[in-house]
Amino acid sequence: MSEDLSHFKPLDPGRIHIDDPVEAQYWCMQLRCNEATLRDAISKVGDHVTAVRDQLASRE
Repeated sequence: MSEDLSHFKPLDPGRIHIDDPVEAQYWCMQLRCNEATLRDAISKVGDHVTAVRDQLASRE
């Protein structure tokens, strides 16, 4: 997937809809992680962006 996401905006910017491939790619780019890491974080803390961001930060 190499779509230009420069103009993409998620419908609900507070939640990550991981089953939407374009949105998953967008959040991976925003959170600087790969999809497997993103899915793992979502499985642990849910799909709220703040919780996922905190989970990813705690791994560093």
